[in-house]
Amino acid sequence: MSSAKNETWEWTKALFVALLLAVLIRYFLFAPIVVDGESMMPTLHDQDRLIVNKIGYTIGSPERFDIIVFHATSEKDYIKRIIGLPGESIRYENDILYVDGEPIDEPYLDFYKQQVTDGGSLTYDFTLEEVTGEYVVPEGHYFVLGDNRRHSKDSRNIGNVPKEEFVGKANIVFWPLSDIRIAK
Repeated sequence: MSSAKNETWEWTKALFVALLLAVLIRYFLFAPIVVDGESMMPTLHDQDRLIVNKIGYTIGSPERFDIIVFHATSEKDYIKRIIGLPGESIRYENDILYVDGEPIDEPYLDFYKQQVTDGGSLTYDFTLEEVTGEYVVPEGHYFVLGDNRRHSKDSRNIGNVPKEEFVGKANIVFWPLSDIRIAK
């Protein structure tokens, strides 16, 4: 009887430790996120499931073109791509991104630019000042855009995103299984 009780106790402890580790990993290190909508197509699709690295930005800094998840409202998280870093001026002209006056290539948009057949551009012309009222991205903030520029609610609508609203960096698409890949 005593050995059965001991074995039950050992299993209970093991399950408790496993559950505690799962909660700690989920809360502090990594989290699953489901893409809701088409604002990041063709890079990410509606209902893709991602692993978000929540600790990466405590060690390193966000970089241009990182795909991030952030708290857009108290009820909703958005997933977008970092375009502008603190202290930079941003503008789009003729579908070309200019950072501090220098053109920057965005190869992840090539597919969508080829799909534009109405004579317009994928990303309409704007300056950072026109859409946010700021001449440069403020310190501690980031300018983010969805890859599906014509159908994305992003910094052009909600303004620059404070770093403290970041959930983390989207690292891996793990669902659907046929499309497992690193999110870039």
